[in-house]
Amino acid sequence: MEELEQGLLMQPWAWLQLAENSLLAKAYITKQGYALLVSDLQQVWHEQVDTSVISQRAKELNKRLTAPPAAFLCHLDDLLCPLLKDTACPGKATFSCDRVAEALILRVRSELSGLPFYWNFHCILASPSLVSQHLIRPLMGMSLALQCQVRDLATLLHMKDLEIQDYQESGATLSRDRLKTEPFEENSFLGQFMVEKLPEACSVGDGKRFVTNLQSLYMAVTRQEIQVGQKLRGTEDPQASSSASSQGTDSQLLNQPEEPDSSAPPLPVPEKEPTVTSGPTQRPQLLKVKRKKLRGLFS
Repeated sequence: MEELEQGLLMQPWAWLQLAENSLLAKAYITKQGYALLVSDLQQVWHEQVDTSVISQRAKELNKRLTAPPAAFLCHLDDLLCPLLKDTACPGKATFSCDRVAEALILRVRSELSGLPFYWNFHCILASPSLVSQHLIRPLMGMSLALQCQVRDLATLLHMKDLEIQDYQESGATLSRDRLKTEPFEENSFLGQFMVEKLPEACSVGDGKRFVTNLQSLYMAVTRQEIQVGQKLRGTEDPQASSSASSQGTDSQLLNQPEEPDSSAPPLPVPEKEPTVTSGPTQRPQLLKVKRKKLRGLFS
């Protein structure tokens, strides 16, 4: 399921209007299952299933259809992709959603091989860790990235002002007065922005503006999060594997008896170098040490 979790994190959010419900949604579908995340900006719902659930639910909802789970998943992908990308859906497909207690059911009605096709996504409330992974951490990362961008733009404006000043001191003049600008004052600009622009700029509304304007930045931030996580796992795993390998080799050498038991079959001496599976720092030559040398080491 790690592929589904990581694939879902990499997906952009889409804005859906289903009857009176405005929703943000993202989905990731493979041949092994699907993961779906839906939010109304008040709550977040999630469903992740594998092929066994697909087969069981398909039998319950589509008794006249018989197909492998991969076929149903492919059809669901064909239906969801146009919906999430706000493009025309092939064939006739309708979507609706109902709230049952704390769950959200997204219903799909379509056709498959000329027969009616029904599907229900049973989404339960997402865990706090999932909300943090898909919303809180990416939004914090986006805020920091935008703040860094503002600082870089302010620095660039100061450099442009110095360049203009140098031109003026060299005797250059503007050919058109309407192009003249005042030197950039960062504190004055930020204060004016807070008063005049902030109310409109931070109006979340139904989330459509977030989906329309910021998804490229959202995906860049989540991609960076995944890469950092992979690097951290890559630096931690070899150390743990090397430690376990070293301890295992030492334990084998210390527990090996000096004289073999006459009742036990003799240990075969490996003709070929064994395959290394525990880590890059394991020393397979230790396993090829002859018995005489082992007795000499521990005598």
